[in-house]
Amino acid sequence: MTNFAVRIAGAATLALAALPMVALATAAHAETTVKVADLNLLSAEGVSTYHHRADAAGRKFCLPERTVASRASCRNGVQVELSEKLDAIRNAKFAAQQQSQTFAAR
Repeated sequence: MTNFAVRIAGAATLALAALPMVALATAAHAETTVKVADLNLLSAEGVSTYHHRADAAGRKFCLPERTVASRASCRNGVQVELSEKLDAIRNAKFAAQQQSQTFAAR
């Protein structure tokens, strides 16, 4: 029975030692951002710059993935999510621009 308890204690120690490694991997995900405040997302140039930044952010975010397939899957997921966010931001900016150009008439 004592040998079994020693093995369990050893396994628990190894598991606790691995926790900081897991925390480092999740910290890389938390720091990944795409700055858009300085871009005109209604222009082709602004969208192109956004895509370059999004690609770099996707590469950084997916860096902790171990295999090529999991990295590719991660990057595809990031691109889909960022494309959805880009569409939402562009629609909001376009609506605000249209609203500011609308004149009140009676």
